[in-house]
Amino acid sequence: MVRMPADFGRPIGQNQGIQHPLAKSWMELEAAHLMVHKAAWLYDQHLPCGAEANSAKYLAAEACYHACENAIFTHGGMGYAKEYHVERYLRESWIPRLAPVSPQLILCFIAEKVLGLPKSY
Repeated sequence: MVRMPADFGRPIGQNQGIQHPLAKSWMELEAAHLMVHKAAWLYDQHLPCGAEANSAKYLAAEACYHACENAIFTHGGMGYAKEYHVERYLRESWIPRLAPVSPQLILCFIAEKVLGLPKSY
């Protein structure tokens, strides 16, 4: 249960405006987790896994970023205060989005190799 310093006598998670983004973050993280496991299983079976590995990296990085963003919004102005560490999580969530492969290159790979679209770069 998330409680803020000025909690007005009730859990902040009792509000749908807080519940819904956090629930969405949970679903996005779980979906990314499943894709990671699928990619790892394919790799362990010595099967092609490029599309799944790229998708897992993309989905996990985006889910991480969105979860951190929602945590900032949940904390309001205090979400950017260093003592809550949420701002650090958001800052660090940029790393897997950018490295070692950018989201744009992953999207190009999926478009070309999975969807059969012409090379765009």
